[in-house]
This record gives sequence, structure tokens and C-alpha cells, in this order.
Amino acid sequence: MATARDSISLDKDTLLHAGPGLDNLEEVPSPILNSAKVAAVYEGLCDNFAAAEKQITAGKIRLMPAQDYDVVTPLAAVVSSSMHLHKVLDVGLNSGVAWAPLNGGSGVAPRLGICSDAALSHLSWMHDSFAPILAQKLKKEIDLINIAQKAIRKGDDCHGRTPVGTSQLLEQLINDDVLSKSAYEAYSFIANGPSFFLNLWMAACKCMLNAARNINDSTLVISAGANGIETGIQIAASPDQWFTAPASVPNGLIEGAETGLGAIGDSAIVDNMGFGAMAMPFAPEQKQLLGSFMPPNTESIGADLLSVIDTRFNDLQLPIGLTARACVDTGISPVVSLGILDAKGEAGRVGGGIFTQPLALYQNAVEWLDAS
Repeated sequence: MATARDSISLDKDTLLHAGPGLDNLEEVPSPILNSAKVAAVYEGLCDNFAAAEKQITAGKIRLMPAQDYDVVTPLAAVVSSSMHLHKVLDVGLNSGVAWAPLNGGSGVAPRLGICSDAALSHLSWMHDSFAPILAQKLKKEIDLINIAQKAIRKGDDCHGRTPVGTSQLLEQLINDDVLSKSAYEAYSFIANGPSFFLNLWMAACKCMLNAARNINDSTLVISAGANGIETGIQIAASPDQWFTAPASVPNGLIEGAETGLGAIGDSAIVDNMGFGAMAMPFAPEQKQLLGSFMPPNTESIGADLLSVIDTRFNDLQLPIGLTARACVDTGISPVVSLGILDAKGEAGRVGGGIFTQPLALYQNAVEWLDAS
């Protein structure tokens, strides 16, 4: 673990968000704007939320795509320079690195896009109290592939459902330690937040996919995310170029809000890798919850679109690796399991559903490559 300042040299006046860039600062989705305001006050850039909003919409505090910095961030969470990040390292020949912010748990988590004093207090606790304790326990390497293997075999999909992965992670962190009061509080926070493993697995997927950067003629999707207005991908042959399309609201049940926000979050990279909604047949409880919102080709979508069987999951025959060309050739759109946020930024998470990524994303990438 390290701060964003120390790990990716993030400037204090720059905040990172999910998905492709936001071109119009007057139309920043409320949940992202809310998280950015809380982060700006936490960083000491502004004294209050109103002043922060003015600075952000005026462009004096910059909003940038997290994946352009090899960071992946969930839903509406933003990353600022003083925030701690998990470091995920490819220990193979590539030696690539990807980063992820701390998971905010089940309360007023940053990913929910709520602006309040409670959200600011929780953010401060996460990075000033919780992070140093966690950093002490993460001095040894933890094999995330091994955790994912066990999780998939026990019904996780490593995106919408991650309680097994989180419990496996916690088990390795505790190691029969005699817990101090502060350590007990930290471990209890992880235990009560079943999605804690997700951010780490997002970074693992980003790390693995980054190994394909700059492979000529490859349409392997190496980045995927959405910002509430647009959804986007990057491909191996052009790793710094976003191909984008409008982000519709995921197909699911919405409660407690008039309008759900369009798809948001960098966690789409997990599904495009081959997990999440693309691996729903491996997660019975997730299938029962969201299966009715999936397209008719649920059982075969992974085999139809993904490139190879991951040998580390041989007994499950789990396919991984999405290419834009496969989407175009089959005419099948990939799917992503996503939380749905209140578009007004008031109620936080108001549901969950399935986002069918527009086929135009993949068509644009293939057309660009064929023409270049």
C-alpha cells in the first residue's frame, strides 16, 4: 500500500474517477461530483463542499480517468493524492503494476457518491486510521489468483458476489494474531463488508490485461469502465485511446429513487476479463438474484465471446479474455453486473442490475484498427 501521491505521483489538485474522461464539467454526474467534493475537502483544497463544487466545475480541481493512471475505482469513488491505494503486482515476466483504492465498506462508502459530513468523517477514518493498520499486515505478498480460484469454486463471481473472496483475504490477514483494539476494529470492518475483495480483484484484472498493451492488431479489451454518462473501452493495439458510447441505466430493480444513473464504475474490467456477469453460471446465488435481467444467451456468452480457458481454473473450464473482434463477429454484446446509483446523488445505491455494453463500442474499435 502507498498513497496516490507516492505511488502514481498524483498531483494534489487532480482527482481520478471511473470510466472515460468527462468532457463537460457542467454535466458531471452528481454522484461523482459528490465524491469529488468530499475528497477535495479531505485534501484541504477547499474549506467546505460548496467551495469545492465551484473549484471542480471551474476546472481548477481536475477530474481525470483513473485507468489512465493504471488505477481502477468502483462506482462513483474518486481517488485523491493523500488516499491510500492497494498495489497489485504481476510477479511474472511482465512485472506490471495496477492500483485500487480501499473498499469503503457497507456504510457511507465513497463509491456511493454521497456528499455529507458523515461521508467526510468516514473517508478520514479509512485513510488516517484504517489504512495504516492494513498497511502493516500487507507487508507480505498475498496471492489474489489463489483467492479467486477458491472463491469461484464456492459460488463467487468475483464482482457482484465476493463474500468468499473477502473471507479468504481476511483469513490471510489475521494469521492467528493477538488483536489490538484498533486491529480488531479494522478486521471487523473488512468482515462486515463482503465486497472488500472486489477492489483488489479489479486491480488484478487490470494488471493481467496490461500485459497485452501495444500488441499490434490485437483487439483484446484491456480497459473498461463507465462514468455515468459514457461507457468506454481501450484495446491492446491502442492502449491510450478510449472508444466510447452512451451509458444507459443497468437493467434491474430500482428502489428509493426516481431515476437511476447510467452505468458507472471501473469494475466492468472484471466482467470483460471473464468474471462477474460473464461467469454467472458459476455463481448460483447471483444468478438467482440477477439472472432474470440477463440476455437469453446467459449460459453460452462466455464461450461465445471469451478467448481461452484459464488453466488456473481448469476444472471449471473458465474462459477469459474479451476481444472487440469477437463481439463484432458474433454480434453479441458483453454484459456487466453493476450497482445502480441514484442519479441525483442523494440515496446512494438504489439497486443492482445487468448492463449490456453497446455493441458500438466494439465496432468502433475494430473499425479504427482496420482503418489504421
